Amino acid sequence: MTRLSGKSALITGSARGIGRAFAEAYVREGARVAIADIDIARARDTAAEIGEAAIAVELDVTKQESIDAAVAETVAAFGQIDILINNAAIFSAAPIVEIDRADYSRVFDINVAGTLFTLQAVARHMIERGIKGRIINMASQAGRRGESLVATYCATKAAVISLTQSAGLNLIAHGINVNAIAPGVVDGEHWDGVDAFFAKYEGKAPGQKKREVGEAVPYGRMGRAEDLTGMAVFLASDEAEYIVAQCYNVDGGQWMS
Repeated sequence: MTRLSGKSALITGSARGIGRAFAEAYVREGARVAIADIDIARARDTAAEIGEAAIAVELDVTKQESIDAAVAETVAAFGQIDILINNAAIFSAAPIVEIDRADYSRVFDINVAGTLFTLQAVARHMIERGIKGRIINMASQAGRRGESLVATYCATKAAVISLTQSAGLNLIAHGINVNAIAPGVVDGEHWDGVDAFFAKYEGKAPGQKKREVGEAVPYGRMGRAEDLTGMAVFLASDEAEYIVAQCYNVDGGQWMS
């Protein structure tokens, strides 16, 4: 398992959940990884648990100075960045008539602007060093279609897919491949809040929505973070050299494109 041997990766929002699973998979494949997260204490714990190939880097993707500092710290530790995964994101939901402008701005600032300007900072580094890098953005099945109660989040993930296409077409001229992964419903601690939201607005019992969405997946269950790592490793590897500006569904059959 050395498909990423000698590579260095920066993974945003990787102190827990899907981002942590990516970091663990990359280390198993021979990479060194920067666990970049706004929760630096948890990032340090995660890096320590993963081992010597991981470091913790504080990162707030809503602040340019924090993005620049995280990139510089990763480069100082590893020499360069070969791979970026833009994983940091937040979920928000509300009926259309209850969407709050401040919440809307916050979700777009993290999910879209955070993705764009972290991608930009790492791409500048790659271009300056002549690195034929890989950038992977985390989209979602929510970016493939609208949802009645999830307008803002769906719009941000649709924007991530579009951004991936534009950045992919632009940066491949420098030998940098940009692609995206669109998960379906993935189990994890965040689902407690999602379930509570649907319990409130759809009148469901606690746990009912989570059970229903799992049963609706053609594969037969909700996804797990580990279900996404194979695609993340593949897109970062030399095997994906000819793949440009694509968004791959890893969702148990929920969306076909």
